[in-house]
Amino acid sequence: MRRQTEPEQRGRGAWLVFTDVDLHCDTNNSAHHTSEVTIKELIVRRGQPFTITVKLSEPFQDSTPFLIKTTTGEQPSEEKGTMSHLSIPSSSVSPLAKAVWKLELDKTSSPFTGVLVLSITPPAVAPIGQYFMVATYKEEEMILAVPTVLFNPWCPEDSVFLADEELKQEYVMNEHGKMYRGSKDFIGDMDWDFGQFEDNMVSICMKMLDLSHKHKDDPANDVANRSDPAYVGRIVSAMTNSQNEKGVLEGQWGGSYSDGHRPTHWTGSSAILTEWQKSSFQPVKYGQCWVFAGVMCSVARFLGIPCRVITNFSSAHDSNANLTIDRYHSEEGVVMMASRDSIWNFHVWVEGWMKRPDLSVTGKYDGWQVLDPTPQELSDGVFCCGPASKAAIFDGHTNLEYDVPFVFSEVNADCVDWMIRPDGSLEKAEADTEKVGKAISTKAVGSDDRSDVTNTYKHKEGTVAERFVFARAIIRHYDNLREIREKERKEREARGNVEPVGYGLPEETPEEMPEETPEEMPDETPDEAADETPEIIQPPPKVLLRFEEVSQPMNGKDVSLNLLLSSASTADRPLYIFISVQAMKYDGNPEGTIKAEKKEETLLPGNELKIPILVPFTMYSKPMLECDSMKISALVKDKENPDHPYLGEHDIVLLNPPINVKFTSDAKVGTLTSAEVTFSNTVNETLTNCSMTISGSGLCKAEYQVQLGDLLQSRRIRVRFPILPYKAGVRTLLVDFDCSVFRDIKGSCTVTVKP
Repeated sequence: MRRQTEPEQRGRGAWLVFTDVDLHCDTNNSAHHTSEVTIKELIVRRGQPFTITVKLSEPFQDSTPFLIKTTTGEQPSEEKGTMSHLSIPSSSVSPLAKAVWKLELDKTSSPFTGVLVLSITPPAVAPIGQYFMVATYKEEEMILAVPTVLFNPWCPEDSVFLADEELKQEYVMNEHGKMYRGSKDFIGDMDWDFGQFEDNMVSICMKMLDLSHKHKDDPANDVANRSDPAYVGRIVSAMTNSQNEKGVLEGQWGGSYSDGHRPTHWTGSSAILTEWQKSSFQPVKYGQCWVFAGVMCSVARFLGIPCRVITNFSSAHDSNANLTIDRYHSEEGVVMMASRDSIWNFHVWVEGWMKRPDLSVTGKYDGWQVLDPTPQELSDGVFCCGPASKAAIFDGHTNLEYDVPFVFSEVNADCVDWMIRPDGSLEKAEADTEKVGKAISTKAVGSDDRSDVTNTYKHKEGTVAERFVFARAIIRHYDNLREIREKERKEREARGNVEPVGYGLPEETPEEMPEETPEEMPDETPDEAADETPEIIQPPPKVLLRFEEVSQPMNGKDVSLNLLLSSASTADRPLYIFISVQAMKYDGNPEGTIKAEKKEETLLPGNELKIPILVPFTMYSKPMLECDSMKISALVKDKENPDHPYLGEHDIVLLNPPINVKFTSDAKVGTLTSAEVTFSNTVNETLTNCSMTISGSGLCKAEYQVQLGDLLQSRRIRVRFPILPYKAGVRTLLVDFDCSVFRDIKGSCTVTVKP
């Protein structure tokens, strides 16, 4: 490739020193694992050399130095590592210079004929971003190149280095992913197209960094800090959501989505990022946790940070930072909205791979870091989360940056259920130390299987080690909060302001963990104490609750299950049984009650009492249209001992009817082929407002929608549409089907596109 020189652009004639430049974008980008993005512009990775050929109009004489200056950002500085001076022959470097580039004359050069083959290496600690490289020779100056420099997982000196090649292929190069949704008992998967190598990702990702609040406040330091993947990860986490100015995605967890797309509509990141760019960086509507995570993973992989998407089932949202989740129920067992704490059916975030020298020089906290772009709580005044070291989470080191206590709660908080009596008083129903953090999942390396990584976040539930870590987390967290409050108090006093400022921290913190010591005995003589010993009445044995599904719950069919009650009691147990069925959003908030009933039954000794529960499709179809699951709650009270209620819950995720996708012929780059989608209406009503959206990186330049007619009951629809592949390799076509009864049913098909 020939690049016009700056003097030529100014029209100063052909008899100039610089006559031609070849950036070798095809070979350079291939060597730097960026050719999937483009071979039309130079994209390289730090810590790895790239080659540029410069042709001069006369022989090169090293008595006159060949100079190159590299700069990034608006205020470049050698001391900040955003400027570097290079020369042939080499010259001394300022002792204050940081992130010094390297320049060598390759042995294939021909100085006598004026052909210089330059080997240029950005340092492994260089800030990522776009650079200007200006060459000077014999007082003539030209822009040599404008390369984009990325993190380098292939370079051992880079802080994102990942030794295993298979892991790099999965967590940096793979454009296809799997996400997991549903509940711990109904784990469903969906395809996600990361599309990190689409050709507009260079401009999109660079703009995302430049629009951040950090860049606005201090552009020079912001650009310099882009050498640190932890800093960059935190910026991307904040910029993925629109709670922060100019962020990509606007979140919404209810209400109307008519002025945008429902979060369930999306099947990949590229359409979202492209829409953000085309709209002059206005927030795209709408996203929820898996959409935020998918977009952030795409950006991180493009920038060179190894990244994967994680789903935590039964995920806690600890809003008051006490590492405990309090939930409140009515006497009928219905979940009430009396607390900001909640347990989400699932929550999705990302993990980024990097070193954390800011936490320890020993590398103890290196490796996977949790980064969560979903706007939940403020972190240093910004809606972002992480990077929180998984090693710190595992060990309960909740005093470390960033947001370790919040993520620790998500995977290991204790849960307490309370009953609200009619007079407003509270009655403790259940305390569960094992409810939170189940089946933590990610896509397996090299396959579409699900990999369970729960044991990388915490010790096995209920073990001595897990309880010890939980106690340590409590102690370190509250010690850290006391230090923060003391620092804030001193700062307020220095400003002459004695009023406390709230930061969402608990109003009170324990001074220390209480020791288990015997209670003091009353000062009485043995005889007096013996005379007044009260009669101890043992509560009856617990009533145990469990749920049994009669058949797999299918969307469009009646849901049938049984509540099974048992007890070790030797006497008859007359019981009140309250059963409620609620439509639930995945974030743990109820949308409405589908069904509620009260029964009176007697549990016989040695028997198991079976209570049938039927939820007809006609009853749940409308409430469940915008919801993710049903929560079946059962509250059982003993008529003779009503002060000891028993609570059982069961989450049901409905399985959507299948949609079939297939290619009708072989796929080849630049050759038109077609794909076919079929779907059958299995419900007893006509499906209206039917539409289909098709997307897939390497197959479709942009997602496009097909409006379909109504689909009568028991009828099948078949749609064939053209596909023009533009990238070779294994590609995934994604289809989203939407109608009046079913929201965003997903289908996919994988095809190998030939060059």
